[in-house]
Amino acid sequence: MTVKLPVTNEHGFYEIRLESIGGLGANLSGKILGELGALYLGLNSSNFASYGSEKKGTPVKAFVRYCDPNMEIRINSPVEKPHVLGIFHERLAGKVSVMAGVDENTMVVINTSEEPNKVRDHLKMHGGTLVCIDALKIALEENTRINMVMLGAIGKATGFITLESLEEVVKDTIGKKYPAALEGNLAGVRRGYEELNKIKIENDGKYPYQEYEEVKRDWGYENAPIGGVNIIPGSTVTNDLTASREGYVPIFHEDKCIHCGLCDTTCPDMVFQFVEGEYKGKQAMVNKGPDYHHCKGCLRCVEVCPTAALTAELERDYDIWNIHVRNKDLIVESMKFEDAGANSIVNTESGN
Repeated sequence: MTVKLPVTNEHGFYEIRLESIGGLGANLSGKILGELGALYLGLNSSNFASYGSEKKGTPVKAFVRYCDPNMEIRINSPVEKPHVLGIFHERLAGKVSVMAGVDENTMVVINTSEEPNKVRDHLKMHGGTLVCIDALKIALEENTRINMVMLGAIGKATGFITLESLEEVVKDTIGKKYPAALEGNLAGVRRGYEELNKIKIENDGKYPYQEYEEVKRDWGYENAPIGGVNIIPGSTVTNDLTASREGYVPIFHEDKCIHCGLCDTTCPDMVFQFVEGEYKGKQAMVNKGPDYHHCKGCLRCVEVCPTAALTAELERDYDIWNIHVRNKDLIVESMKFEDAGANSIVNTESGN
């Protein structure tokens, strides 16, 4: 079977771009979509991903191209003007230029629990069609992952990818490797395909069109400080990991805490804050709880806590920004670095 592409760009390609962060499975979704086109839809297709460190929480882009079988795909550059844009986490907006290249011909599929009109303002969307799907909620209910739900929603948004073909490729790829997870994955794909909330965004001039620019590193071999000092903050107090979470957060119950420090020892991102205080009538370092700005939701702290002072709870059930106040002493607005020739300021603005 060879499907008919509904629309192509000037080069004859139908293009998809996925915007995500490490850990949500966008890279795998891109691979599945690429394989789907070549083996199940009778098209020529290609896919590749762009990312730096594979650490959970870092930005990831995946690109997919389709064309008629009588054409060849000879380019391997990023998708600048996608026909479908998949955004795997709504908090990416504002941190990464996810809307670059989106115009009136783009279908934007976003994982969110908000209504489309509110999401449009959050994304500052120029025009096109906005498709909202609560992929996180569905993934939790079906015991699957966000990428399976997004895969179904993106397939439906194209207009030519059928649910049957999606189910077939998931069975032949993920199903053979992880048979125990197959039913949950298929349920996630089906619900993603069926539970879309879609509106058309008119180009009303409210938000400008954003040109696509490939993000380059600020420092390279020509201008890096002498000695190879890494001046770009990574896992530091400036790192916002809120987009890494997949539905659950550790909730701190201070009355049960014995301030043993095991949570701090096991935490990979130095989330917990200890201050001088008193415990059982003696001077001690006491636990003030997690700083959710840095928490990626790995829940190691919950597993190691001996008194159940930390429990895994659904993030959407708690207003975590109001139940916990960040340690303002750790908030860094900017960091200044000097080399032999010039001064440089790296912006590390971080908010709640």
